[in-house]
Amino acid sequence: MERDALLLRRVKNGDEEAIEEFVRKFYPIILRYCCLHAPERETAEDITQETFARFFRTLPQYRHYGKAANYLYVIAGNLCRDCYRHPAECSLDGVEDSPSGGMDTADARLDVRRALAALPPELREISILCFYQELKQKEIASVLGIGLPLVKYRIHRAKELLQKMLAEEDYI
Repeated sequence: MERDALLLRRVKNGDEEAIEEFVRKFYPIILRYCCLHAPERETAEDITQETFARFFRTLPQYRHYGKAANYLYVIAGNLCRDCYRHPAECSLDGVEDSPSGGMDTADARLDVRRALAALPPELREISILCFYQELKQKEIASVLGIGLPLVKYRIHRAKELLQKMLAEEDYI
């Protein structure tokens, strides 16, 4: 049986150690995801906390069909979209740097953030899940509830737009 499924079984049985292990395992990736959506780190931390609270509240109804992280992304995504409904409260200004540290300079990271913020919401979401969270296309389709062909199209379109925006000298 899959390790996550065994862990979730222990969590459902009220094993406190399993609950702590579950949170330790998934908290960093959900926080990073929320940081890419929230205006400031404190808001991202609040959304992350609420994501886990909602997950544990709905745990009795949860059926493990795939990765637990995908379900957490769905919850976090819904909470982040709720944040977007409040005008001018959500921007990418407070985004933490990607832990991978793939960019050489702070200016380059800022340019990428600005380009990402300029994308249409559906392409921004795909970009975050693909490039920052490094989910597979099939997982992205599951998280967003859309077909795999649409995921592939949106990733391709997001790459095109990001490359174009980052190549423009006057964009920066």
